Amino acid sequence: MKDGIHPNYVDATVTCACGHAIQTKSVAGSMSVEICSSCHPFFTGKSKLMDTAGRIERFNKKYGH
Repeated sequence: MKDGIHPNYVDATVTCACGHAIQTKSVAGSMSVEICSSCHPFFTGKSKLMDTAGRIERFNKKYGH
């Protein structure tokens, strides 16, 4: 391989908004995310639906569901 053309591959920490941290490697360094597998409803089985603007009620009223 040629020297000096590859990016640095360093240890990185991915931190979620829920507080969960994952150790990995990245060329971008450490980063933060809003949702991870520890708090995502698909993986936890818990629904965290936040409908602050009444979108679900408007949809149900419009389409009759």
